[in-house]
Amino acid sequence: MAGTYTYDPSKLSDRGKDLMRFELGDTMVEGREKTSALSDEEYEALLEMNKNWKRAKLACIESIFRRFSYEPDTQTGPLTLQFGARAKLWQEEYEKLKASISKSCLSESAIKMQGDSYGSPYFYTGMMSMEKEGR
Repeated sequence: MAGTYTYDPSKLSDRGKDLMRFELGDTMVEGREKTSALSDEEYEALLEMNKNWKRAKLACIESIFRRFSYEPDTQTGPLTLQFGARAKLWQEEYEKLKASISKSCLSESAIKMQGDSYGSPYFYTGMMSMEKEGR
């Protein structure tokens, strides 16, 4: 089944495939699979599986860098094509976004689960307040 490749800049205010294409720079859809990283159906499936926007973006970037990682570097005479650099660029973007997401994922319940050997939590409400106010 052939995928569809569309991009409509007028739909950037909607959180959908067009905004995801814009944020990832995957807007050259005229060449279909030759110029686009993912098809519309792939974007829509990843957005459906991941309701959180950053997690959906992470899944899209992961799919792109894994797809590009199979393309070898090629040299024919004076012409050299380094496709590995493209995969490396996408992998770096993936790692940066993954680190950003993991930093923002610490919930209150996760903090409460942290504790010393006596079961008291390490973090607690008001731990950063001064003993004497007014200093």
